[in-house]
Amino acid sequence: MTVKITNKIVGYRVKKAEDETPTEKQAPVHAETKPVEMNENIERPDFLLGTTYKIKPPVAEHAMYITINDILLNEDTDHESRQPYEVFINSKSMEHFQWVIALTRVISAVFRKGGDVTFLVEELRSVYDPNGGYFKKGGVFMPSLVAEIGAVIEKHLKAIGLLESEEMSETTKRILAEKRAEFEASQSSATNDDTSADYPPNATMCGKCNTKAVIVMDGCATCLACGDSKCG
Repeated sequence: MTVKITNKIVGYRVKKAEDETPTEKQAPVHAETKPVEMNENIERPDFLLGTTYKIKPPVAEHAMYITINDILLNEDTDHESRQPYEVFINSKSMEHFQWVIALTRVISAVFRKGGDVTFLVEELRSVYDPNGGYFKKGGVFMPSLVAEIGAVIEKHLKAIGLLESEEMSETTKRILAEKRAEFEASQSSATNDDTSADYPPNATMCGKCNTKAVIVMDGCATCLACGDSKCG
């Protein structure tokens, strides 16, 4: 079809293909409600869930009580989660007062920051006392008091589901129990101190779980605490 132009041309533009078929206005898409995540802007509620752990390290005169308070996010929803919010350490011992207060404030600040806080466990458990560590009841070696605090935090994070527990199967437990009974029957005298009473007295240190629970049978070193073995 020919169109006759009668007016003076004063300008022009190139018509794009999308201009020929106007797009339909799309209905707004409502984004799915995101769960509330932990961050430093969340105000402390009036009520927090708390758990207290008691430790009695030989490097301190009195027992220490470690309280970890958790905040409940997205309560009664599919995204409900329990996150650590703050930590307190109380003791009659005053020789560790300054650094204990400083440590609890730093840990609490990390908790309130949110995100993955599980890295704290490895950082605390890797602190070594230059004067040497000590053995807990059961033969578990702690390189320092700070490391034992880290062990308590690890236990708590496993309890609330932020860390997975490495549970042995029933078959593994049965095999270890049989090995222990056979080993104890073959030993007639104790050569180590009584700090490892939960395991055979001749057991040695496990490099994986830091427990005096490694025995050697048939040329194979096996840990009776965690099941770690050099023979696979």
